[in-house]
Amino acid sequence: MKIKEGFVLEQLGESYVAVAVNRAADDFSGMVRLNSTGAFLWKKAAERDLTREELCDELTAVYEVDREIAMRDIDRFVNMLIEKGIMAE
Repeated sequence: MKIKEGFVLEQLGESYVAVAVNRAADDFSGMVRLNSTGAFLWKKAAERDLTREELCDELTAVYEVDREIAMRDIDRFVNMLIEKGIMAE
């Protein structure tokens, strides 16, 4: 899974927002607000194509979080991005 072309992540204070630019803005006109963990996952998924398990590996290598909880949160995060058309499976 990877973030589609045409989406950018910007930091606003301690929060992050993702917006569509160029052609992607034709299909997505909103924004997605993310906390630092969501931004971390976004950046990883923007760099290269990763599985949910690989995203979990990346997350648990940096954050002290139970793997089962991390996978549940990643599933919600990924599903939301796929539903909004931001991430390709």
